[in-house]
Amino acid sequence: MYAPYSRCTLCPRNCGANRLRGETGYCGEQAALRIAAASLHRGEEPPVSGSQGSGTLFISGCNLRCTFCQNHQISQGGMGKGLSPQGFAALCLALQQEGAENINLVTGSHAVPALERGLREARSQGLALPVLWNSSAYELPETLSLLESLVDGYMPDLKTLDSALAARFFHAPDYPEYAQKAILWMLQERPLRFEGTRLRSGVIIRHLVLPGYLESTHRVLAWFAEQAQGRALLSLMTQYTPVRLPGTPSGGAPDRQVQPQEYEQILAWLDRFGITDGFYQELASSPEGAVLPDFSRGEPFPPELARTIWRPPAAH
Repeated sequence: MYAPYSRCTLCPRNCGANRLRGETGYCGEQAALRIAAASLHRGEEPPVSGSQGSGTLFISGCNLRCTFCQNHQISQGGMGKGLSPQGFAALCLALQQEGAENINLVTGSHAVPALERGLREARSQGLALPVLWNSSAYELPETLSLLESLVDGYMPDLKTLDSALAARFFHAPDYPEYAQKAILWMLQERPLRFEGTRLRSGVIIRHLVLPGYLESTHRVLAWFAEQAQGRALLSLMTQYTPVRLPGTPSGGAPDRQVQPQEYEQILAWLDRFGITDGFYQELASSPEGAVLPDFSRGEPFPPELARTIWRPPAAH
């Protein structure tokens, strides 16, 4: 039933865990699909959030271990509840009933076989919304192809093209190699298509600016201009906020937010590369303006940003 989990090679970690027999992969997960929250999220890019909000499903576990992950409670902290394909389908249909613009699967690279079953069940029960794949891009095209007929759009990160930086902050020196391959596959599979102002197909490439490491951003912008301009939208994020994960070293992660002079340099590079298709965040005026979710609360996000429609009855 879950044969790909018997010796897991779903992602570039290739950890070989037998997740069917209770072993956990590098992602921290066994075979069961676990979800930490379902919400109507209004903080995504405008074509994704629309007027009603994106139907986000936060999937427990992750195959990266970013030293500053804002969602570390669910990516590395074990929060979430196991759901059957029918239970997953029920969440999708509940989001549709609440008016969600789409189903937005957040960080599901390690759970593709279970998500395939859940999405097929949801479609059979009447799910009609576009499905978006929201990931780190540290994944394999052959795994992504299992969802090819079920996913309408992709929102991958392109965190860095610097192997040393990827090793230091993401524990994945091969991240640049695999992320480029995965994103190029996505670009080939899903051309941009809109219905009015809403994204119905295509790719939005996201990049989080790391304070003090602007050369990494420069390389990403150059890559986008050469490989994806006209084929995808760019989402340039300046929301970096220092996070210290409990019991883990920081790995030298930046301890400050993006500064105004860095922000001006980034905007100048956008002009230099002629990148006009996409979005960039306004610079946060102060650390107090940063929005850090807390998934131990009934409402992990501020009410103006999201409305939670489902949370597990217990934290773990």
